[in-house]
Amino acid sequence: MQKYGLIGYPLGHSFSKNYFNQKFESEKIDATYLNFEIPNIKDLKTVLKDNPELCGLNVTIPYKEQVIPYLDDLDEDARLIGAVNVIKFTKGLFGKLKLKGYNSDIIGFKRSIEPLLDESHRKALILGTGGASKAVFQGLKQLGVGATLVSRKPKEFCITYEEITPKTMEQYTVIVNTTPLGMFPNINTCPDIPYDLLTPKHLLYDLLYNPDETLFMKKGKEKGAVVKNGLEMLLLQAFAGWEIWQK
Repeated sequence: MQKYGLIGYPLGHSFSKNYFNQKFESEKIDATYLNFEIPNIKDLKTVLKDNPELCGLNVTIPYKEQVIPYLDDLDEDARLIGAVNVIKFTKGLFGKLKLKGYNSDIIGFKRSIEPLLDESHRKALILGTGGASKAVFQGLKQLGVGATLVSRKPKEFCITYEEITPKTMEQYTVIVNTTPLGMFPNINTCPDIPYDLLTPKHLLYDLLYNPDETLFMKKGKEKGAVVKNGLEMLLLQAFAGWEIWQK
């Protein structure tokens, strides 16, 4: 039986475990998916030693960057982003285990946002500077959309929320929220942008998917903007992870 799993801490409710075990059952695949809640990235070595039949792992917070030194190789996207959420296991010379890191967040994001983009979408604001913002930045770049990151505090290569002007809002017609603001149970919060300057030309994309419609999306909708949540991205990155393990 093939074994796959997820490393992270804490794990709580895991989308991946439910998704993959249901997939294996419905498609009669002889495999199982487990959660490995490890309090330190160093514990990855124990997970590998105790589970020699592992074929692949997903990686979640806080280890998407910390896991990189433990890998033998990185896919180009993962190298550009500096974060890994899929690890493929292969046997190298003399049966030596090789671990290669990939980033399926960028694949899920690109496949999800691409159908919504048109000629007027040439510049994007990415709200937040955490791990997910890097995948979004590279994904937009590959789709021909230049992006600027927005941070609460002044940071290199970023603008702050206070620096968003009416001209900024006019030029940057794609706005992607990568922050946790608005996520259940804190559904009455949203990023601090000038929503009154939104128009039907704007596209608001929220990486959150609980609730289905965040306050960020609601405020965009009120101004006629196109809005989308992150559920499809979540599903598409899981599909992409499976494709990576199978190729």
